[in-house]
Amino acid sequence: MIRSANNPYTTRVLIRRPGDRAKFSGRVIVEMLNPSNKFDLNIGWAMHREEIMRNGDAWVGITAKPVAALPLKLFDPKRYAAISWKNPLPLDDPKNCAVREGSGDTRETETGLVWDIYTQLGAWLRSSAPSNPFRYGAGASKAKRLYGWGYSQTGAYLITYIDAVQPRVIHDDGKPMYDGYMIVVAVNPIPINQCAAPLPESDPRRRRTIAASGVPVMHVMSQSDYLQAVSQRRPDSDNRADPFRYYDISGSGHATPDELLYSARPVDIQKAGRDVPPMNCDQGPRSRFPSAYPLNAILHNLESWVEKGISPPPGQAIRLVGGAPETDKYGNVVGGVRTPYLDAPTSQWNGNSTGQSFCRIAGHEKPIEPAVLKALYPSHEDYVAKVSVSVEELVASRYLTAQDGKAIVAEARRASVP
Repeated sequence: MIRSANNPYTTRVLIRRPGDRAKFSGRVIVEMLNPSNKFDLNIGWAMHREEIMRNGDAWVGITAKPVAALPLKLFDPKRYAAISWKNPLPLDDPKNCAVREGSGDTRETETGLVWDIYTQLGAWLRSSAPSNPFRYGAGASKAKRLYGWGYSQTGAYLITYIDAVQPRVIHDDGKPMYDGYMIVVAVNPIPINQCAAPLPESDPRRRRTIAASGVPVMHVMSQSDYLQAVSQRRPDSDNRADPFRYYDISGSGHATPDELLYSARPVDIQKAGRDVPPMNCDQGPRSRFPSAYPLNAILHNLESWVEKGISPPPGQAIRLVGGAPETDKYGNVVGGVRTPYLDAPTSQWNGNSTGQSFCRIAGHEKPIEPAVLKALYPSHEDYVAKVSVSVEELVASRYLTAQDGKAIVAEARRASVP
């Protein structure tokens, strides 16, 4: 049964599912859309779209903060008229607190509604309600597994959800609403609502690890921001009460081109009253490092862990020496989740850049000098062979899916290297 169906607030829900019920795997990746640019970014879909489609999975995204609901209403007032994050406390109530400057919050809305929304969404997807699109017309829901997915700010939402909300769900329902979680490029829990101040830097809760959830959790950091999560690194756990893996994706950027290429069109972002984030930083375009490849493997391993009891490969962290990253002779970091882009390199991959907006976590690449490439790969065939060896090792160790491995080798064959 859908919880609290009479609650007066509503949010936008985006759904991508196989049209044929026979092709639906029963898995649904449920993403809180990222509101850091003050409009929705469907980063999970941007990253995993090919993996989701080829596996017959489904994706659901929800607007997760009132600041991202406002541009929807500006873009199409009629279509999005029903969206409401109205603060249940009137403006003259002393508990209706002043909001932090620059947060985008207002006293007329309430950010803390997201916790009930996320739980109720899961209940709806599992229900036999006539409105549930995963009934495929009639009968019970065909959605058998729900995976919580959050990136950056909404990854922090998931940390708060696991720590503070899921225990209440388990108390009420006897089990979690979600079967596993993928927390990407997030470190600290988000405040429970707009009245709660962010934790100060000195607060030890900023450095503690994610609470035991009772379901598998994958915590993933990019090269842009892994140093923030060093205190949260911990050994792998296959304990039933606390299944956990931590991964740094070497070479990857946090603010990727994909998050914009698969978002709203620039003209629509402007129509909604928001600024279009830049694709270029001072050092050139945002890093094209294909984060989707290692993220696809991590998602696949999460599903196998939940559904088949197959433990994922060991956690991997970028190596540190004296608090700084260890690098190889090409300037790339050592350790972490590997890809052929670092093990058969043609560029130095940087996680941080300078420039406007989120350039500090966009990253960029610096091509290796042609003479160095020629010494490293005497022929094109030699380059393809080295990429292929890396792919075979990574597929065998499950840090790369077989399908993505084939795509990487095909890309290497097309490349003008050396």
